[in-house]
Amino acid sequence: MKKALRPFAATAVVIGVLLASVASASAASPTGIYSGFKYCPYTNSAVANCLRSVSTSGSFKLGNASVPVSAPITFQGGFTVGPTFSTTFFPAVGADTLSKTPLDVPGGLLGLVNPGGFGGLLEQAFENAIHSANGVTATAELAGTPQFSYLAFLTANGPTVTLPIRVHLQNPFLGPDCYIGSSSNPITLRLTVGTTTPPAGTAPITGSQGSISTDDNSTVLTADGVTLVDNAFSVPAASNCGYLPLDKLLITGAVNLREGLPSAAGNNSASLSGQTQVGVASAVAASVH
Repeated sequence: MKKALRPFAATAVVIGVLLASVASASAASPTGIYSGFKYCPYTNSAVANCLRSVSTSGSFKLGNASVPVSAPITFQGGFTVGPTFSTTFFPAVGADTLSKTPLDVPGGLLGLVNPGGFGGLLEQAFENAIHSANGVTATAELAGTPQFSYLAFLTANGPTVTLPIRVHLQNPFLGPDCYIGSSSNPITLRLTVGTTTPPAGTAPITGSQGSISTDDNSTVLTADGVTLVDNAFSVPAASNCGYLPLDKLLITGAVNLREGLPSAAGNNSASLSGQTQVGVASAVAASVH
């Protein structure tokens, strides 16, 4: 019996070594000044540059609701600039291209929901919720293909980042599928470091390219204090808030009533400030070990 087991034991050792080698290889990532580009698709020969933009302050105003950026939001991937200065963007690999960062909604359920039409068990459930789990988070999720324009970033003219998103509102009372926007009807942010062009009657706002510097070899561009803005987008109504069909109808209606949704362009705004870095993909790849 012992002799019969030996081949299997040897095989197990070999498999273990192979798995350890694979794990070690997969753990390899960019180092030094390139470490922030871990999820850039730098192994793709079509990618010339890596992008990582981290917003640490700012706010979203969707209808009547204003949500501050209270945690970092990361937008990342890779890109190549064509001969006509058009930018082809490539999504991140191994992580979200737009991080799913929950942001606290001021006032929680009390600030988000107008319970005027509630009654019976639903009214009691709302009262229980605000006493036990009043907090609500709003998480922006990609609902389409993002775009990035390096030329717009450098010239401060036109949208730098275009993000089709939906916003996930989360609280036990709201159910698992309460969203503002959808894949078929997203909130489309056209964020610029320049000046916006909102509808007539709404004053434009201006972003900033920040303070730009490069490393000694000019392989990493760092822009500190970048501000991306947009106040020319519309916001659709919320949908699917609650659990049962009647509850969904009432709760969704209560959210839309309190937040003034849908909200026409000119009544909404987004401002995201932080740091943006661009790295040469070949230099990022060379740093991996």
